[in-house]
Amino acid sequence: MSSLDQGAPFGAAAVGGIGAKRGATLALLAFAQLIIALDLNIVFVALPEIGAGLGFSGQTLQWVVSAYTVFTGGFLLFGGRAADLIGQRRVFIFALWLYALSSLVGGLAWSPEMIIAARAVQGIGAAFLFPATLSLINRLFAEGPERNRALAVWGGAGASGLTLGSLAGGLLTGAFGWPSVFYVNVLLAGVAIIAAFAIIPRDSKRHEHRSFDLPGALTVTAGATLLVFTLVQGPEYGWGSTAIIVSAALAAFFLITFAVIEAKSADPLMPLRLFHNRSLVAGMTITFLFMGTFGALPYFLTVLLQNVHGFTALQAGLAFLVPSIAIAAGTQVGERLATRFSTRATLVGGMVIGAIGTALMVSGANTDSSYLSLVPGLIISGVGQGIVWTAMWIAAASGVSHDEQGVASGMASTMLNVGNAIGMAVLIAIANRHVGGLTGDALKIAVADGIQVAFWLAAAGIVVSLLAAMVLPGKPK
Repeated sequence: MSSLDQGAPFGAAAVGGIGAKRGATLALLAFAQLIIALDLNIVFVALPEIGAGLGFSGQTLQWVVSAYTVFTGGFLLFGGRAADLIGQRRVFIFALWLYALSSLVGGLAWSPEMIIAARAVQGIGAAFLFPATLSLINRLFAEGPERNRALAVWGGAGASGLTLGSLAGGLLTGAFGWPSVFYVNVLLAGVAIIAAFAIIPRDSKRHEHRSFDLPGALTVTAGATLLVFTLVQGPEYGWGSTAIIVSAALAAFFLITFAVIEAKSADPLMPLRLFHNRSLVAGMTITFLFMGTFGALPYFLTVLLQNVHGFTALQAGLAFLVPSIAIAAGTQVGERLATRFSTRATLVGGMVIGAIGTALMVSGANTDSSYLSLVPGLIISGVGQGIVWTAMWIAAASGVSHDEQGVASGMASTMLNVGNAIGMAVLIAIANRHVGGLTGDALKIAVADGIQVAFWLAAAGIVVSLLAAMVLPGKPK
């Protein structure tokens, strides 16, 4: 019986290439990442039609997006630990079922409440699928060149999914109406479920009894969900509103309670000893900063292209082909650099390249600039993003045992989600500080000026993330 059939880590024998069955496994895991990335963007283009078709108010339509974001962020750590204790293959398939069923309900929805509930369950599906997929890669591919290559393929699929989401959202909505952006996920998840039973190795048998730490799971899920809700809805509701203040206070209470439970638990949901892993902590910090800087760029690019330059949704989606291809290329470069040099050197190089590219985008963020003036910065920044994306997941998985890869992936991906919420909230608040009460050309100029400031701040934040990269070990002698 092969190591693949046994569910053991792949050996280093295939460093020069991935065999047929291993290639099929990696392709499926990359396909799952593509589904997650696709679902992030595919709904945006359809929002106006969803709002008109289901009778949303201007204040409630945002929850079609926010419900997904909030519940993903809240359940990531829960999903990661479930993968460790229940089995990564089982959780992977369960998450795909959640995606398929919630997408079906979303497409059939006849009221705002129904589609928001469907999006919330989709978010929970993502919270289980992301760490299960990442931990499967870390379990099935040996640490080193083989895992680096697998993470590069996985990351490239995610970059492709972001572009396909924008393109597919525009094409499907225009041709078949907004329900089609949900139905397509039913098809994709169904294909992945069938393939998972045939391709992914069975979960290894566990000889030791492990408890689930239900108090820890409940408190961290409540705390993380309330924290992400606070960060996502704070700009909308107002930071001084009662709902936001109460949510922030409850989030702090639940997270502090969770820390106390974990410190005293004999079998904790998130073993605190994992924070002694310098590479994991650095990886978590970098994922936070990555999404607070690089992760905010697509929002501002969308505003620049559509609100300032007047691009249609489809034209904006096509415009994202350039950075998406650059990011996908960067993930492959990142794998080669990490294998040849070190994770630290790769992260430093990617951050420097990304910061330079982001700064170059400033000159293209004018009301009278063309898309072509943005392209050099988009390409350079995209390559840097791809390099950092691959290397930061290598860092987060290094030195983590196989039966804790799920929770480690959940910890890093939770920081990814929280970093995006905080980064977006801060940068949007700063960028929009002078747009109130303006209309016409004056509004466009103010929006463009704010986007320039956001690009400069993102570039500065990327430079700050170099400090986190420097704590990683260099290339072993």
